[in-house]
Amino acid sequence: MPSSGTPARPDYGIDAPGVIRNFFLLGALCAAIGVLGPRQLALGGQVTLDVRSLLWVAGLLLAEGALMLLYSLRGKFRHRDRMLALYAWRGDERVLDVGTGRGLLLVGAARHLTSGHAVGLDIWQRADLSANSRERTERNLAIEAVSDRCTLVSEAAQQMSFPDGSFDVVLSNLCLHNIYDGPARRRALAEIARVLRPGGVAIISDYRHTRAYARELRVAGLQVERRPANWLRTFPPLAIVIARKSAATDRR
Repeated sequence: MPSSGTPARPDYGIDAPGVIRNFFLLGALCAAIGVLGPRQLALGGQVTLDVRSLLWVAGLLLAEGALMLLYSLRGKFRHRDRMLALYAWRGDERVLDVGTGRGLLLVGAARHLTSGHAVGLDIWQRADLSANSRERTERNLAIEAVSDRCTLVSEAAQQMSFPDGSFDVVLSNLCLHNIYDGPARRRALAEIARVLRPGGVAIISDYRHTRAYARELRVAGLQVERRPANWLRTFPPLAIVIARKSAATDRR
């Protein structure tokens, strides 16, 4: 616990903690075998393995784990800001963050609002983010002083209860790939298109399926741009889909 008088700090957790743990454990195991094991390992017949080659595997696994950890500790803050900079904020928007987790993207959006409001939607699965819970998100919102501009909703992305055209901006980062069932993932994209108001923008970032996201949103009638992943900025490399709903029927 922080000492008296020390400001509380928000904690946005470690993304995919189980994956990072497994990279480090497997990397350490391969390194141990490569250093301590016999020089040659018989695999059957005349096939042998130079055990020292496992050191290359160990290095790759440990590097992947380290890069994912670095993204969680630093890279995701820069990526959040990059996503939010893709939209010209007025301050009066109604915003939805799909898969808000511990609220990093939600907080960033709320900081751009004056009279607007942001909604964070999630089912808070701990496999996706360390210590993931609604209570942790509420604490971050309070520490960041944006609670008055935010509401949390516990719902699945593929079954939203919001009326059609509820939001000016829909955001999502590293969420939709966690919907493993293809038809359910397509329903989530259809829901995003449904709750986006005419003239609104959806900005979706992920490391998998982004071409499929772009295709489904085009089918829903949105104008879509996909920005490919940049391996030097994030790990895993994250592509961004920007989808705009025609304002032709906007009556605001």
